[in-house]
Amino acid sequence: MDDRVFLITGASSGIGEATARAAAERGFRVVLAARRKNRLDQLCEELGGSERALAVQCDVTSWDDQQEMIGQTIDRFGRIDVVLANAGIYYSQGGFTEGNPERWKEMILTNVYGAGLTVRASLAALKKTQGHIMLLSSAAGRRPLPGSMYGVTKWAVTGMGRNLREELRDSGVRVTIVEPGVTNTEIFDGPPRENAMEVEDIADAILFAVQQHPRVDLHELLMYPTLTPKS
Repeated sequence: MDDRVFLITGASSGIGEATARAAAERGFRVVLAARRKNRLDQLCEELGGSERALAVQCDVTSWDDQQEMIGQTIDRFGRIDVVLANAGIYYSQGGFTEGNPERWKEMILTNVYGAGLTVRASLAALKKTQGHIMLLSSAAGRRPLPGSMYGVTKWAVTGMGRNLREELRDSGVRVTIVEPGVTNTEIFDGPPRENAMEVEDIADAILFAVQQHPRVDLHELLMYPTLTPKS
């Protein structure tokens, strides 16, 4: 049981689920964290059962839940090698003129505070393994979008990753910021977009970064569809 351990928040769907599948295919034991435990349990069975996968119900805005997630991981597998802080929500209606402040609050707490808690909770374990922390930002965190509070949260995640890298400089812990452009995932409402990327594309890029030689720290993965997405 010395295979490396990959922990993913927001693992019940979308990029998180796709990354869990890709990691398991490449020999990682996986820890799947999200609020929807029933979906996690089903995914765990598909990825090899209790010997290879662990499902943890976790609200990433809860410090207690995040500590419990790390504790259960260490109790089951004894180590953590890679963490993907992926949990997030999307809300874009109304811009700054008419947007719903309560929806903003929920999004900021999940996308920014939740990612920060995941980093805080996992760093001690990652330092022991000289592991890898990955933050799911967005291309929306690299360019202005009119009235987008979602974009604001992703700018914050990008900044978090850059500041974290400075804190961990020469520690052996790698930091990668993942910044996808338009991707077909259930976080967004509406039917799939033509020419958009798929969640498996993002998962493959994440595993590409993880599987680099330990001397290579791939700082940022900024990804766009090759063709302009059609709505």
